[in-house]
Formats: sequence, C-alpha cells, structure tokens
Amino acid sequence: MGGKNKQRTKGNLRPSNSGRAAELLAKEQGTVPGFIGFGTSQSDLGYVPAIQGAEEIDSLVDSDFRMVLRKLSKKDVTTKLKAMQEFGTMCTERDTEIVKGVLPYWPRIFCKISLDHDRRVREATQQAFEKLILKVKKHLAPYLKSLMGCWLMAQCDTYTPAACAAKDAFEAAFPPSKQPEAIAFCKDEIASVLQDHLIKETPDTLSDPQTVAEEEREAKFYRVVTCSLLALKKLLCLLPDNELDSLEEKFKSLLSQNKFWKYGKHSIPQIRSAYFELVSALCQRIPQLMKEEASKVSPSVLLSIDDSDPIVCPALWEAVLYTLTTIEDCWLHVNAKKSVFPKLSAVIREGGRGLATVIYPYLLPFISKLPQTITDPKLDFFKNFLTSVVAGLSTERIKTSFSECSAVISAFFECLRFIMQHNLGEEEIEEMLINDQLIPFIDAVLKDPRLQDGQLFNHLAETLSSWETKANVEKDDKTAHSLDKVLLNFWERLSEICVEKINEPEADVKSVSGVSNLLQVLQKPKGSLKSNKKKVGKVRFTDELPESNKENEKCVSSEGENSEGSELMTEPSLTHNCSDLISPLRKKPLEDLVCKLAMMSFNYVNEQKSEQHLRFLSTLLSSFSSTQVFKMLLGDEKWSIVKAKPLEIARLAQKNPAVRFLYQKLIGWLNEDPRKEAGFLVDILYSALHCCDNNMERKYVLDDLIEGDLKWNSILQVIEKACSSSDKHALVTPWLKGEIIGEKLVTLADHLCNKDLESSVPSESYFSERWALLSLVLSQHIKNDYLIGEVYVERIIVKLHETLSKAKELSEAENNDSSVSFICDVAYNYFNSAKGCLLMPSSEDLLLTLFQLCAQSKEKTHLPDFLICKLKNTWLCGVNLLIHQTGNTYKQSTFLCLSALWLKNQVQSSSLDIRSLQVLLSAVDDLLNTLLESEDTNLLGVYIGSVMPSNGEWEKMRQSLPMQWLHRPLLEGRLSLNYECFKTDFKEQDTKKLPSHLCTSALLSKMILVALKKEIVLENNELEKIIAELLYSLQWYEELDNPPIFLTGFCEMLQKMNITYDNLRGLGNTSGLLQLLFNRSMENGTLWSLIIAKLILSQSVSSDEVKRHYRRKEGFFPLTEGNMHTIQSLCPFLSKEDKKEFIAQCIPPLLAWTKEDLCSTNGGFGHLAIFNSCLQTRSIDDGELLHGILKILISWKKDHEDIFLFSCNLSEVSPEILGVNIEIIRFLSLFLKYCSSPLAESEWDFIMCSMLAWLETTSENHALYSVPLIQLFACVSCDLACELSAFFDSATLDTIGNLPVNLISEWKEFFSQGIHSLLLPLLVTVTESEDTSETSFQNAVLKPMCETLTYIPKDQLLSQKLPSRLVAGQKTNLPEYLQTLLNTLAPLLLYRARPVQIAVYHMLYKLMPELPQYDQDNLKSYGDEEEEPALSPPAALMSLLRTQEDLLENVLGCIPVGQIVTIKPLSEDFCYVLGYLLTWKLILTFFKAASSQLRALYSMYLRKTKSLNKLLYHLFRLMPENPTYAETAIELSNKDPKTFFTEELQLSIRETATLPYHIPHLACSVYHMTLKDLPAMVRLWWNSSEKRVFNIVDRFTSKYVSNVLSFQEISSVQTSTQLFNGMTVKARATTREVMATYTIEDIVIELIIQLPSNYPLGSITVESGKRVGVAVQQWRNWMLQLSTYLTHQNGSIMEGLALWKNNVDKRFEGVEDCMICFSVIHGFNYSLPKKACRTCKKKFHSACLYKWFTSSNKSTCPLCRETFF
Repeated sequence: MGGKNKQRTKGNLRPSNSGRAAELLAKEQGTVPGFIGFGTSQSDLGYVPAIQGAEEIDSLVDSDFRMVLRKLSKKDVTTKLKAMQEFGTMCTERDTEIVKGVLPYWPRIFCKISLDHDRRVREATQQAFEKLILKVKKHLAPYLKSLMGCWLMAQCDTYTPAACAAKDAFEAAFPPSKQPEAIAFCKDEIASVLQDHLIKETPDTLSDPQTVAEEEREAKFYRVVTCSLLALKKLLCLLPDNELDSLEEKFKSLLSQNKFWKYGKHSIPQIRSAYFELVSALCQRIPQLMKEEASKVSPSVLLSIDDSDPIVCPALWEAVLYTLTTIEDCWLHVNAKKSVFPKLSAVIREGGRGLATVIYPYLLPFISKLPQTITDPKLDFFKNFLTSVVAGLSTERIKTSFSECSAVISAFFECLRFIMQHNLGEEEIEEMLINDQLIPFIDAVLKDPRLQDGQLFNHLAETLSSWETKANVEKDDKTAHSLDKVLLNFWERLSEICVEKINEPEADVKSVSGVSNLLQVLQKPKGSLKSNKKKVGKVRFTDELPESNKENEKCVSSEGENSEGSELMTEPSLTHNCSDLISPLRKKPLEDLVCKLAMMSFNYVNEQKSEQHLRFLSTLLSSFSSTQVFKMLLGDEKWSIVKAKPLEIARLAQKNPAVRFLYQKLIGWLNEDPRKEAGFLVDILYSALHCCDNNMERKYVLDDLIEGDLKWNSILQVIEKACSSSDKHALVTPWLKGEIIGEKLVTLADHLCNKDLESSVPSESYFSERWALLSLVLSQHIKNDYLIGEVYVERIIVKLHETLSKAKELSEAENNDSSVSFICDVAYNYFNSAKGCLLMPSSEDLLLTLFQLCAQSKEKTHLPDFLICKLKNTWLCGVNLLIHQTGNTYKQSTFLCLSALWLKNQVQSSSLDIRSLQVLLSAVDDLLNTLLESEDTNLLGVYIGSVMPSNGEWEKMRQSLPMQWLHRPLLEGRLSLNYECFKTDFKEQDTKKLPSHLCTSALLSKMILVALKKEIVLENNELEKIIAELLYSLQWYEELDNPPIFLTGFCEMLQKMNITYDNLRGLGNTSGLLQLLFNRSMENGTLWSLIIAKLILSQSVSSDEVKRHYRRKEGFFPLTEGNMHTIQSLCPFLSKEDKKEFIAQCIPPLLAWTKEDLCSTNGGFGHLAIFNSCLQTRSIDDGELLHGILKILISWKKDHEDIFLFSCNLSEVSPEILGVNIEIIRFLSLFLKYCSSPLAESEWDFIMCSMLAWLETTSENHALYSVPLIQLFACVSCDLACELSAFFDSATLDTIGNLPVNLISEWKEFFSQGIHSLLLPLLVTVTESEDTSETSFQNAVLKPMCETLTYIPKDQLLSQKLPSRLVAGQKTNLPEYLQTLLNTLAPLLLYRARPVQIAVYHMLYKLMPELPQYDQDNLKSYGDEEEEPALSPPAALMSLLRTQEDLLENVLGCIPVGQIVTIKPLSEDFCYVLGYLLTWKLILTFFKAASSQLRALYSMYLRKTKSLNKLLYHLFRLMPENPTYAETAIELSNKDPKTFFTEELQLSIRETATLPYHIPHLACSVYHMTLKDLPAMVRLWWNSSEKRVFNIVDRFTSKYVSNVLSFQEISSVQTSTQLFNGMTVKARATTREVMATYTIEDIVIELIIQLPSNYPLGSITVESGKRVGVAVQQWRNWMLQLSTYLTHQNGSIMEGLALWKNNVDKRFEGVEDCMICFSVIHGFNYSLPKKACRTCKKKFHSACLYKWFTSSNKSTCPLCRETFF
C-alpha cells in the first residue's frame, strides 16, 4: 500500500495510509474500536485504552493524541519519526489539560521508544519529551519513577544529539539545584531498571528475534548496556552523599554478580570504557564497598593496563589511579612483577601504541603511588622504568608526531625529577639517573632532529633550574651537597658528549645543530620557557600524600609554576644579557663549555676551512657574544694592520678584541669564495658589533668596512639582517643614515642602470643581488622612515628614471636583457611600501614615464609583453599610493598634470593607429578606475577637464578631417554646395594613422564613460560637448564611401569598448545636447546638420523635441550655408505645413535675383536647393507652383543664358555657376518625376534641349570627373536623361494623348538617339580608365549613365558606330559591326562596377535573339564531315566565360557542393559571380533563340568544354537552402509561397536594398533557365554525379523547381499555337500529362507523356493509348523513339513531339531507319541516315557510326560485318 510508483485508484488523491484509515473511522463512528496495539516485543503492549468498560479513562485522551500514540507503536521507522514530531508539535500547540490526558500512557511508550534502534527516532523522542515537560511541568511528578531510569540512560546515549536532547529535557524539568533531589526521589527505581538491563537482559529479550535481525538486536543490546553503565555512573555522581547508604545493598548485589565484572573484558570497547568509568565513580563515591570487593576490582582494572583501545584508555587509566588510591592492598590480589609491570613496560616501550598523549601524563601519578615493597630493588625498577620510557621515544610513530613526542619527553623529565627528589643522597641512583638515563637520552636526541621539536631542551633547562634553585635555597647541607654533585656530574658528562659531537673534521650537521640549539636553550633563563609551553593538566593525589611529601609534590609539576624561585627571573630585552641572570651553578660550566667548543670550532675553521664548524661558531657567538670569547679566540695573536686604517679604527681594535677579530679573521672569511648563504658570517659581524661600546664606534667600523673590505652581497646581508631584527637595526641605524653608504648606493644605481654600456657583462646573479640591495633600501621602512637618508633615495630614483626614459630607443631584444625589468621590480617595491610616506617629485617623474611606456604600443616602445605587464602593475601601484595622499591631490601632483597634458598631445598629434589607440585607452581606463578610489570626488572631473581641448583646438581637428565624407550627401541631394572644399584627402602615407579628431573624441568618451558609471558630474557642459564631438566622428565615418579598413576597425573598437551614444546618453544628463547640435548646425551646417537628421532617423530624439528648435522659420533667413544645410537635413521630418512655410519664404526671392545673386547661397542657388529638398520628399503637390518655378527657370535662361552650362568646357567654370546648374537640373528631374499636370510644347523643348546640351557638356568633360562638383554635374545630367527615358519608355496611350503632337517622334528620332550616341561611347571611354568599385565617388556617374543606357532600343544599339574591335583567330559568322559591338561590350561584364555589368547585360540581352540566325545561314558547313559536330556560341561570350570560370574556381572551388556561400554585396567576389551568372543568362537566352539543330550543336560544344557542369556545381554553392522570399513567411500557408523560382528577377541599378538577395536570386534564375532550356544536359550531369551531390540536387529540384517547370511546360502545351498536320496535342495540368494523337490515313496512334515528380531530372515516361493499324514491334520502336527524343533533346515537349512526328512522317515516306538507333531522325543532331555500307547498302547516321566504331574498336559494318569504307 502507498507504493510510490503504483497507479492510484481514480479519485484517491493521497497515498494509502493505515493511520489515516483509523482517523477516518474515528471521525465517522466517534470512537475507535478496541484495538490492542502490539510493540516490537511480545511481552510489551503498546498504547491500550481498551474502550469496553474503560470509557472514562479513554475520554481523557484527545482523539488526535490517540491517533499519534497509535502510530508510535508501528514498526516503520518513518511512521514513528513523523508521529513523534507530530506529538511534539501537538504538545506545544494544544491546551495543557488535553496534553495532561496523555501522561498516564507516556511512561510506557517513552521507556520503549527511547531505546529504539533508529537514532533519529531517539533524538525526536527526547525533543518531544522536552516539549511535553514544558507544557505539563509539575504534573509530570506522579510518573517520574517510571520514567527516570530510561531518562538517565537516554542522557548517556551513544548518539550525541539524542543525549543532548535528553539533557535539555532534564534541565527543562529540573534546575541544577533540584536535580540531586529528583534523582534521590527515584533512586531505587533507577537502580532496579539499570541493574535489570545489566544482569537480566539479553539481545533476544530486548528485541523480538522473529522481527528484528540479529545484528540489529546485538547493536541495541550493546548500546543499552553501555548506557546503563554510564547511567549508573551518573546516578552515583548526582546522588547526594546522605542518600548513598540506602543504595548500598543494591550495588552490593550488583557487584556480587560475576556478569558485571566480565564487562571489563567485553569485546565492545564502548562497554569497557563505560565499565571503567563506573569503577572510577564507585571508588570515588562508595570506597568502602570497593575495598570489600578488592579481590575482583584489582585484577579487573590492573590486569587491563595494556588495553590500547583509544576509547577505553582514558577511562582505564583513571580507574587505575582511583584503584591505587582507594584500595591500599590492591597489590595483594595481583602479581605486580609478573603481570602488571611487564604489561606496562610493553605499552611504554612501544610509545603508548599511539596513545602517548593519554597514557604518559598518568605515569608520574602512577609511580608516585607505588608502595616501596613493590618497587624494591629501587635501582633496577627505576632503571628499567626510565629505559622503557626512553625506548618508547625511539619508535617511528613518536618521532613523527610532535604532540606524542612532547608527551613522552615531558613524562620522562617529570619521572626523572620525581625519582631524583625522592632518592637524593643515594649515589648509585643519582649516577644511574644522570649517566645511564639523562645523558644517553640527550645524546640520542642530539642525533635525531625530529626529537628536538618535542621541547626536550626546554624541559632539560627547567629540570636544571629546579635543581639549581633547590641547591641555592636548601638549608640542609647534605641535600645541597648532593645536588651540587649531581649538577657537576651532569656538566662533565654533557661537556664530553658535546665535545665528541663537535670534535670531528666532518661533523654531523644534525648533531652540530642539536648542540647549538641545546646551548642556546640552556643559556636562556627558565622564566622565558613558560610562553613556549602548552599547559597539560595532571592528576595529583594530595589527599593521600603524607605531609612530608607535599613539598616534594610541588616539584612534580611539569610547569614548575609552584617551584620555589621560579618567578625570580624575567625575560631580558636582549639575549646577550641573559648570562647575568643565569644561576652561578650554571654560568661557569656553561661558559667553559662554550669557550671550549668555540675554540675547537675556530681551530677546525683555521686548519680545515670547515664551513660546518664556522656556522656553529656563528651560532655560539650570537648567543654568547662577549669580549672574553673573542679574546680567547684571538689568543696571543698580535694586532697588525695590512693597510693604513684610520686612527679611530686602530684605537678601537687595540681596545676591543671583537673589532680586532672582525678585521683579522671575519673579513677574510667574508671575502673568500663567495658563499651562497653567508648569513651566519654576518651574524658573527653583528656579534662583534654588539661588543662595541656605542653606536658611533659601530658606525666607524662599518664605514671603514664598506670603503673596501665588504663586498656588495655582504652589505646586502648586513642590511637584510638589520631589517629582520629591531635589535640589530638599532646597532647600525647611524651607519645606514650616514653619507658614505648613501653615496656608495647612488654610485651602485648609476653603475647598474648603465650596465648595458659595459663591454663585459657579468653573470645574472651578479646584478640580481645588487638590484635586490637597491630595492631593499628604497622599499624597506622602519617606523615610516627610509632605511637610508632621504636625499640618497631621491638621487637613486632620478637614476632609475633616466634609464627608463631611454628604453624606447632600444630594440625589443635589447630591452629583454636591459635594466627595465629590474627597475620595475625596484619601483614596484618602492611604491608598494611607501604607504605612510609622501611621494617626492622624482618619484612622480618616474611614475609618468612608467605610465607613458604602458600607454604606447609595442611598436613604439619595443618592450616585450612580460615587461609591459610589470610596468602596468608598477605604475598602478604608484598611482594608488598617490591618490591616497591627503591634500589637494591634483594641484600637488605633477604626475596628474603632466600625464593629462601628455594624453592631450598624443591624441591630437595624429600619430596613432588603432593598436596604439587601444593601448592608450586601456591605460587610461586603468588610470581613471584607480583615480575613482580617491577620497577627492572632484579629482576625476578635474582630470578630464585638463585633457579636454579648447573650442579652437576642436575646430582645428574637425577641419583636418578629410573631406571625402561630402561625396555621398552631395550625390544623394541631402546637402548642396557651391564652392570647392575638397582640399584634404587621405594621403598614401597616412593610410593607417587615425585622424586626431577621432582619437580625441574616443579618448574623452572613454573617460566620461568611466566617470558616468560612478555618477560623477562634469562641469562646463563637458559631457554634451564630448558627446557632440563623438557623434561628429561617427557621422564622418558613416558618410564615407568605402571607408578604409582601419576606420572600420576603429568603429568596431568603440563598439567593443561600449563607447556608443546610447550608452553615454543612458548614463548622463544630456538635456542640452540637442540645443548644442542645433547651434553648431545653424553656424556651420555640413556634418552637424546630418547628425541631427541621423538622431531623428534612429529615434534617439523625438520629433517634438526637434520641433522646439525650428518653430520660428524667419530665424533661418537670410540664408547662410549653416541655415541651408539645417533646413535640408530637417526636410524629410518636417510636416507639410512647415514645408509650405519654408517654400513661401523661398519663392518670392527667386523672382527678384539679379545675375550676380543667382549663384550665391542667399540667392537663387540656396533657395532653389531648399525647394528641391522639399520637393524630394514628395510633399509639394501644387502643380501651378511647380510650373511657376519652371517658368522662372525659363526666364533665367532668356535673361542670363551664359549661366546655363550648355556644350561648354567646365575647366574654367566657377563652382558657384556649377552649383546653380546642378540645382536647376535636379529640379527638372524632380519636376518630371512628381508633376502630373501637362506641359506646354515650349516647356518640353526647354527641358529636352537643355538635357541634351548638358549631356554634351558631360560627355566633353569626362577628363574632369575627378573634380567632385563636375562629377556631381555629370550625375545629375545623366539623371535627367534617365528620367526622360523612363518617362517616354513608360508612356501609355492615355499619357501620349496629353503630350504635344510630334513629341514622341522627336524623342525617338532625335533626343533618344542623341542621348545614346553620347552615352555609349562615354561608357566605353570611362570604363577604359582605372577599374574602381561602384561605391567610390569617381564612379558615381556610372549609375545614372548605365541606367539611362538600359533604355536603349535595339535598333539604335545596332546602329551605333563604335571603333572597330576584332580579335585575331576568332571564329565567327557575325558581321563586323555586330562582332565589334559584342567584343566591346562583353568584357565589361567583368568590370568591377555593378551598374556597368547590369547595363551591358541589358544591352546584350536585346542582341542575343538576333545572333543565332547568322549561324543558321552557315549550318550546312557543319554537316556530316565531323563525327560529332559542335558549334560554339558567340566566341566573345565564351572567351569571357573561360576567364570567369578561372576566377570563380578561386572563389568557390574549395567549397563542397551543397554548402551555401554568402557573397558579400559589392565585394570583388560579388562582381565576379554577378558577371559569371549574367554571362550564362545571355548564353541561355542565345541558346533558347536558336533552332533545334543549332541547339544540338551548341550543347555538344558545351558538353565538350564541360562549362555547364562547372556552372551547375557553382549554382549549388550559391542557391540558398530555402529560396523563399522573406516577406512571404507571414503569408497564409495555404497559398503557394513566393520563391526565387516563381518570381522574376528585377536587375535594378539604383535599388540596393535587395543586394544581399541578388546573387541567390540570380543563381536560382539561371538554374531555372538551365533546367528549362538544357534539360537533357542537366539530366546527364545529374546521373553522372556522385551520390551526395545526386541527392542534394534531386531533393532541391523536386522541392522548389519541378512544380514550377511542370506547370510552365503543361501551360505552354495548352497555350501553344503550333499546329501539326495530322497530330493533335492536349495537356492535363492536374495529372501532369500530355496526350498526343497522330492520325495518317487509317492509322491512329495515341501517346500519353507523363512528367516525373522531379522533372526534368527524372525520365519522362511514354505510355500507349489507342493503337490502330500499327504492328506491335513498330509501335514499340516509336514509343522508344519518343521517349529518347524527350530525354535527350534540349527543348520543350512540343519540340520533342514535333521531332518525333517528323521521324514518323519520314518513315511513312519510305526513309529507312538507321539500324543502330532504329530511328530515322537522329535524336541529338536531327540528321537523316546518310552513310551507306557499300556491301549491304544500309544507311546509318554518321554520329551513330562514329559511336559504334569507337565503342567496339572495330571499323566493320554493324549489319554485314564487312569493313566499312
């Protein structure tokens, strides 16, 4: 029931639950039937409120409680746990009266469930009990006796959380003072329960064997026994003394049971531990009873002394001590020497078996309690005992554990002192303790450094101190004499072993170190040891000790805290003065030993150069530095000076042996082979200095030494030692601050920095030591002061700065080995340490240089990456230090002022490329983020202000920007100009350097971005100014045609760094920005005007915001360039009313201008420009107004014709006249586009004649197209011609009716001819010049020129007289003029400008249908002479195709077929692919126009050249996976979506929005044409392609093309006008079938042609319909022939049927079949059988014979097998 994964009954929302079932019963019936609950044991009944006859009792228990109590008797652990938690919650929430009703049943449940096997249940039980207690309080009293036994056991639970919960419940019931009373009240019941558990219970009685596993039963039993033993102990401890007697009988009966004593040997350690704890408690509380049971207690405890279980051991040893103390005659019941001591000895010999920290502290109390009778003979007993202790120390476990080692050593010395104290005067024991125990012990420890960690030497020093103190204060001469003798013996023996260790040429390093440590510790006064020691509690038996032993017991303490005289000494300030505090009993022998060892070491050093002995001597002198030792070391040696020394030094040396020793010995040692670690020699130097009388003497000595005697590495170590010890620093402070060391360090810095200039460079370590010294003296501070004089610090920093400044001049390889890395380390340490010191000026100069090196690119600084990283960390550390100084940081700091100035110069110098700018911005970002941490909140704002250029500087930078940006706005008519301003241009050498304006705006934008993120407010509208300049930079870039890659990279970098207008606007308050932009636009125009338009267009600014700034239209007049450009930019966004107001201002002045004013900005030019801008947005629908303007222009022509540039040379024309002409032409174009009212004949004449005249000017001046305004003039002239061409091309009968008579004929005969006769030669001329991209300004004229040429009629194209262009060896049937036209135009399909390619395509497209007829005329020459005749399509196209194929192989060749390539619009590859696809469109158009026979010849040529195969492979790289129009995605799914196959491609020159789809759409269009016009060749290619390509082609064609083609094919059959004599053709669109019925005389043939689903790739099936009068064999032949024709001919179904009919007709005419293909007409080249065999006279197709001969490798007739000739 209630299984988690079972399907539940419908409607049952909760899992089944027996408890819930009982609950429902209770609710329905009001009572619960008389269920009897059974516990886990048969004898134990659960909750039993039997209803029958006990209603009054049962009514006391609440129904909810009844349910919970019943759940508690379940076996399931989870049920019990939840029930207990529920019980606790109910106890808390229900009323007291209700809860009290549970109390009668609680004890029974509690006693059972508190012993539950599951620990969570036990814990929950105690927690619930606490809640019950808190609710019922004193009402629990009647039930205490039945609860208390199990409650005490629960407090001793082995699961700690359960025990804690039980204790909490106990404390909640009884405050501490009441607890003994409560226990006393229930003592009998408790004792009975516990005794029963210990004596009577077994695993099977505690748990039901039938339901509980054996393992679980035993675990519960062992836990209950453990808890019972511990509960008895708790009972004894808590019970008041006066209550103990009443329980004596109970305990007597317990102790009389053998089962109880067996627990001491139980296999479960927890039980043994609890047993020994109980024994200890019994000894403490009922000693008399224990004495009576001595015979059982003693063996039980003492014979277990070797129990090494970690759980048992602490309790066991406690029981051992209590047993020894309580039972005086305990040794009568055990054999000490045979049983106890061997076990003890074994344990301590083995180092306590991992329990040394537990056992060893008990050893002293243990031996102190041993009666003399047991220990006799004393000498042997103590000797064996201590030997065992020492043996324990040699075990590997003890050596590796510090705590265990310390415990053993501590116990050894405690026992040693105890034995010595109790046996003073007994010489044998004294000698044994010193000679056989202590000295060998020390000797062993000296050999093993691991044992020296165990505080042995400290214990030894403390032991000696206690003996010395006792000898000094002891009144008993005998005791004092004995101690003196012991100490004398000790020092003699110690001296022997120390001398033995040192007196070896190859002294053992460990031993020497040990001796050194020992002597150092012995020299310290004992008071200093206290702080190093860990307190360890010890057991003392003061009650049992006789009075005489109490004083002795004081000495037992391991701490010595009670020893007399232990506090007499205090730790001295200097270790050298310790000797004054040492006891006289130690001072003399210690000094003698030191002198002896020092002399011995000195001799070894002199004789054998022993470094080991020298190190030892250094240690000795450090601890025992005195003139006597130095004097003794020098002996009788005379003082001799090799070099002349100053008088002070000579006097000092004479007076002080230490100084003499320094000069005579130490200097020699220091200057011998440079030791890696000569620190110990420097320690000797400090020892000698310590013996000088004052600091001045020390300064004299050191100054003299560094002049020549001491090397740099020694000086470094002297200073390092001074930094590491305040005592040593105090000795050398005057010397460090002196000028001699200062000057020497400055010289050193100079030498290190110029190391590269030296010819021979020493080793790396040579420099690293010296750099380390410099770093140390700069960075180490003692009490916020430099180590050396501040003036020298500054001079060293100046040297470092000078070197760093030269780093840029070195190469990267030189910098790798230069000093820069070391300088970085030194500077970093200097800045890092100078927290409390103010930076000096030289430091700020150094910081600036570091910053500059990091802010410049690697190309300039030649620094490797690792150095740049170091430099960055260094300068950031310095800036961090700088900004945390107090005061006005910016004014005080030269670094901040100079770095701002340097940054300003960097970005304004126009010397930065992208990489350099990135590095600079990154460094500035780091700098500003560091400045943000300053407490001075204005610091960042001030810093940005100091980098900000002035208005004049900004203007200068704006003017220096190249002016190519103007090209696009001029061409698009967004701005108008009438002066030449294109002087600045990108120079070749500056192709990678960014203009200064871009760098400056980027830098400042980056800076304000950092500032705005921290909400720092900038002053003086700096934010708006910087954003305006950033917008100016970005707009300048946006307007450029084909911006260089480095400028594109610049914009990408800004995006990556989040330097965008949106980001800046979002972070700061830019309310004044628009006003600023308007002011600048009105003042200067140009880019500022375009910025406003861009902001409105990108919806960054709302139209309402803009409107406020142009509300007063009068403010824009009189016109200036700024006002004009502002109006022009706003035009697309103005309302009609606003535009009308502007036009109203413009019209009147147009009438009144004189000739001079016509060309000025505030004259005709400016006002017409504004009018054009309004007209361009199609907002003027007033026909009269437009006609009025046209009339004004006609009047201008009459009055001032010389202004109109008709057929003239433009080289001498002023820009003002050019400007006004451009606006007039632009107006006429817009007029034609948007004016709907008819024009008068004179107006048409004016427009058309002017257009042709301007076009002549354009044609004549093509050499001047590099001048922007002339290029613009050419563009608008062509535009006007294009508009007129488009107007007349789209003229309908309705519109023609409104035109003047003869206008159409004039246009066709004169104007159109004139336009194209000018433009076609111009196109040829222009394209012969340098091939540049269509987007470049130089080619701007191509767009309108080429678009005009697309309107050229075919007859005019054919009549064009172009210079003759013929290619030698070119096979052609075309006339010369046509071949010239092809040779001139076809190569332009490769031109790198899309307009030219499309225009040429349109022109050639008109020619293609005319060309096949010339080949048709010469068809007879391609007869049967060749075996497989082939004819090339036009040679000009095929040679072009071969070139294009090579180009495309480079672009697409490496890409697998089926992987779609996206060609970037207007790229070089785009032009290659476009030209290639257009060429194929022309070839396919040409192919389609040819007859069936010609097509066969052309397709054979294509098959031979494999051009078509290449095309098809390329198409499947270019066609998209899903060729649907993007806009059709939202159309209804039931409509067929528009695809590139269903929609015709419009190749527009002007339209660039669809450019990304041009190539995919064109590829689809070519594929469609190929499948339609060359189906057989595509089918052949498809069948021969590899499987992967085969599947791709099949899937794509079936999905997107087949339906379209099938529909077109069926439609063409339905709409065909072709009539067959004797054959009718019908089509069925729904079933994709064509049915042909052929009738001749009485013969009727009906054929059904079925198109496949993957048409035209799959085979077309031909099925038979009616068949009358035809033999079966002949019928099959004809069906096979039709199937063959339809499969192998490159044409439509109608053409295939026509071919087949022709074949059948010939058959009926009597022409015999070719006996190879069984067809009259050849299926591929449509020829008749002509080649006859001379033997059998049968005729064959020549192509069939050729194939027969080549495949059979024979030249015999297929029929008669005779040789064919």
